Amino acid sequence: MTHKFSVGQTVDLMPRVLRAAAAGKYEVVRLMPILDNDPDNPRYRIKSLSEKHERVASESELTLSEENAAAVS
Repeated sequence: MTHKFSVGQTVDLMPRVLRAAAAGKYEVVRLMPILDNDPDNPRYRIKSLSEKHERVASESELTLSEENAAAVS
């Protein structure tokens, strides 16, 4: 399995009830190593402009931002 998103792409973090996360777009800042126990769900370090810290999110929690999707079409 390879990563679906690339460093520098803008993604949206899907909301979850138990996660306090900034709303808006996130930038992929680093691809994390693929875990042996979850090879189908790569992880990423992402950063929001509204937060000082980075987050780790799995691919299943991310969607390509509409602005990136329009550029690819």
